[in-house]
Amino acid sequence: MPRRAAFASVAAAVVLTVFAAMTAAQTPPAQTSAAQPSSSSFDDAATLRAIPDGPGRPVAELQGLDKVTARTRRFIAPVGASTRFGTLAITVGDCLVNTPDAPPEAAAYLTIVDHKPGQPERRLFAGWMFASTPSLSALDDGVYDVRVLACTREQGSPTKSR
Repeated sequence: MPRRAAFASVAAAVVLTVFAAMTAAQTPPAQTSAAQPSSSSFDDAATLRAIPDGPGRPVAELQGLDKVTARTRRFIAPVGASTRFGTLAITVGDCLVNTPDAPPEAAAYLTIVDHKPGQPERRLFAGWMFASTPSLSALDDGVYDVRVLACTREQGSPTKSR
């Protein structure tokens, strides 16, 4: 019996540590200028950094699934701006990538609000999503799934309105 109690206390400590780390990671880093490197609230993920400088604005590449129609769509969401997917408004607070010497990874701080017609807006998600482990911190909704695919810079020139 003492062995079972010891195992239970160790398991509880591990769960509390993981929960504390995830809760601490739910705060987006402060926006920084291009000259300063972005600092993240990930103590254990020291390899994550801001998207390297280059042409184009920083964006998160996302994939959305509409469970009603069973259709997926890949779309670009600029960092600091809101993007629509169905009735969702998705705002990317920050987007981080791993250093070149670490395995590929992208993490984006997303705030997702549902704007269903005739209903009050409802905040569905606010937190970090990781490209390599979408189930770690996922949008829990009956109609939509959203996941992070990559953090990069927008390529090409903006389209001109005529």
